[in-house]
Amino acid sequence: MLSSRIDLRVCWLIGCLCTALPGARAQTSESAPAESRFIDHSLLVAPEYPCTWPAYPFPRFQLTHERTIGPASAYNVDVLLIDGNTGTQLDVPPHSVVRPDLKREKSGPLGLAYTDKIEPWQFGGEACVVDVRDLRDQAPNGVSPLVKPEHVLRFERQQRRLHFGDVVLFRSDYSDAYYRPLPEGSRFIADILDRKAPGFPDPDPDCMEFLATRGVMTLGTDSASMGPLPDLAEPTHYAGLKHGMIWTEGATNLGALPPTGAFVCLLGPKHEGGPYSEARVFSIVGGALPQRLIESCRHKRAIDLSPTLSPRSPVTAPGFRTGQHRQSYLKIDFLYAESLDLWHHAHLMDAMAGTHLVPPAFALPPDGTKPAYAPEVRAWLDEYEAKYGPRGTSELTTDKVPLSWTCGPVHVIDVTSLVGTTPRGSWPASPEITPAHIQAAERASGALKPGEIVLFHTGHLDRYLPSHGAGVWSDPLSGKSEGWPAPGPDAIVYLKSQGVRCVATDAPDLGGVDPKRALMTYWALGSREMVGVEFLHHVGQVPAGGYFLFAALKVRDCHGGPGRAIVLY
Repeated sequence: MLSSRIDLRVCWLIGCLCTALPGARAQTSESAPAESRFIDHSLLVAPEYPCTWPAYPFPRFQLTHERTIGPASAYNVDVLLIDGNTGTQLDVPPHSVVRPDLKREKSGPLGLAYTDKIEPWQFGGEACVVDVRDLRDQAPNGVSPLVKPEHVLRFERQQRRLHFGDVVLFRSDYSDAYYRPLPEGSRFIADILDRKAPGFPDPDPDCMEFLATRGVMTLGTDSASMGPLPDLAEPTHYAGLKHGMIWTEGATNLGALPPTGAFVCLLGPKHEGGPYSEARVFSIVGGALPQRLIESCRHKRAIDLSPTLSPRSPVTAPGFRTGQHRQSYLKIDFLYAESLDLWHHAHLMDAMAGTHLVPPAFALPPDGTKPAYAPEVRAWLDEYEAKYGPRGTSELTTDKVPLSWTCGPVHVIDVTSLVGTTPRGSWPASPEITPAHIQAAERASGALKPGEIVLFHTGHLDRYLPSHGAGVWSDPLSGKSEGWPAPGPDAIVYLKSQGVRCVATDAPDLGGVDPKRALMTYWALGSREMVGVEFLHHVGQVPAGGYFLFAALKVRDCHGGPGRAIVLY
């Protein structure tokens, strides 16, 4: 322990000298591209990929197409069985820090910092890419090459000193090389565990301690885990997580980033009591936008818009009629960690549980198909196409929706004045948001601009979550209370004419409680290649000029997608 502390002190002194060297920062504003663009750093989640931890009893990922468009359903409805250690993922302190009430050696307040408790500013920052490609495959089979403090100091000599607000990304190009369909994909994790191949490069505990002296709170690696094999995984995790760090595991495509200057963000579903979570990671490079978002995170100017996912909360739709309900959100314990007094768990859930994406393929059939709708729905389609044009088809599932479609300047439209405007005798009914309502909001707060994320503020989920669960879905759908305000197809057509690609709401969904009107709204969205983000809250806290960031899990062929929405300002 004494020698370790001496090494860290020497590293700190060297680092101070490094930052004083001429040319310490290689990336300059002159070399940055003029336009901002998005880069995805997330692994594709699909059953034939090595996306789950291969050791028993970790569950394998499953995607079930529970209902497809046809006589029994107007929508494509999917169910996920997914463990937080799937694909690109997020670790938070309770992965290794023990709850304070247990009063054990590793107990502390951060043992309660689950995925639903992390402050949203910590999910983003300036990407600082530490190149450790020279370490890849440079170790015996089953053993990880170690990223040490001197590798971080090498970065600082070439670029600049690290500080609070930086997101340190360890780039070995490991996932780029080895994340392949099985059986070739066994090289990603399984072959290492079986000692058939060298381990993935990862930081050792001293490296984590050194980063803590720099104030770094967020990390990422393109290795399969942040834990070196065979025996330093837990020491490395604890060395970082005890300081309140969070990190991404299983990132990819880090070579597309400059050494510094990009904004990087990791977003994952907000699981109650989750020590880790499946996630989506992306960056923004070029132009003025990255620096603006970096400064927002550094100064902790962020709002979390996603309600917590919990089995005790009505986070999935019960359906318009009996038998039409979506898969309820379930927590499935599969492995007990005695040291943490905590169960590792997976989730069985509808792909639209909680905050989620609505891609065009949710309501549109695949290209080249002509589904046989139920007679009632067929009549609705004839009426829709007579007024709005062909419904169309789509292959745009969640994994194919560009990240730039669900991120952008936020334009909040307050429609709370519509609450209480439908007569009780008409229930179940939702007040319809029309083009006139949108145009009135434009006159009051400024015209819509192409690329903006329109966010309808209904106040519905703020009123009914978490204590009055029946008010979220059941009472409005059954006619016991008024439905939430929802845009009709005319509003969607108008928004598209103004260059809007993404429409979001703090209501359960964009459709409302009338099944005919809801379907027409989703047809209008899909046929115009627009997407929705549903089930938000705290929209009334969003200030003017905020930037909306949402990303859904990158699940192949999924017709929905749980995720996390935040606003930076």
